[in-house]
Amino acid sequence: MDRRDRIDAIGAVALIGFAAAMAFNQVVIKLGNGGFQPVFMAALRSFGALLVLLLWMRLRGVRLDLSRDTILPGLALGALFAAEFLCLFWALDHTTVARASILLYSMPVILTISAHFLLPGEGLTRRRSLGLVLAMAGVALVLAQRSSGEASIQGDLAALGAAFGWTGIALVVRLTPAQRLAPEMQLFWQLSVSAVLLMIAAPFFGPLLRDPDVAHFLGLAYQIVAVASFGFLFWFFLLKLYPASGVASFSFLTPVLAVGFGWLILNEEIGAGVLIGLVLVAVGIVLINRRPRVPA
Repeated sequence: MDRRDRIDAIGAVALIGFAAAMAFNQVVIKLGNGGFQPVFMAALRSFGALLVLLLWMRLRGVRLDLSRDTILPGLALGALFAAEFLCLFWALDHTTVARASILLYSMPVILTISAHFLLPGEGLTRRRSLGLVLAMAGVALVLAQRSSGEASIQGDLAALGAAFGWTGIALVVRLTPAQRLAPEMQLFWQLSVSAVLLMIAAPFFGPLLRDPDVAHFLGLAYQIVAVASFGFLFWFFLLKLYPASGVASFSFLTPVLAVGFGWLILNEEIGAGVLIGLVLVAVGIVLINRRPRVPA
């Protein structure tokens, strides 16, 4: 398919669907924690998604690219991926879906600050600075709200740690030879290394199994197939087809939908402070990712 210069109707529907799938995944993880210990479940997800990815690569004729200059960046991608999802899965065991999602999607804020110092041409503009201030205010407001008994400060900080891990992945891709790797290989490194690291870490977080039933295994299958393998590959496909800034701007929908799913499915209490924080973070993400129009 030819590359598009803007998000068309098909792209918008695809991006909304992707955001909904990612938002629903937060609920699936939280429910899955009732059957599996969080870090163990994250390890199982990486192992399962790796098998799906390898099968996909075989069918598509995509070869493993183990070039010497990409091995260290690949290992770094995997370690950061493991850290991100260790934090996120553990966070969803100790805080609400709404709070975890808002804090996780503060990632563009952290990346914008990092990019200002590390990436040429990614300096702060007035628009991005305003978005940064709004999103940071939203995160601070969410952290300050402690009314819900389901939300612990440890869980909130773990969700924020996941955002830092996600930021690290983006920086490694931008700053190292990993940027030359095909999307499948970037995902290969993330899944393969994280599967091993998370499995090693899992026993330190308590018994591996809690009370798993059919629903928990179905949730794990959803994470493996719809999110960690084909979901991420679909995201890379959209980035190839549409402008990156346009694709990224739709990321504001994920925390919005996650808050809605948490309220609808899990009966989470959504206070005014969390809603205001959500709006500030969502608007901040849009401003940060929006690029000025270039005259024809």
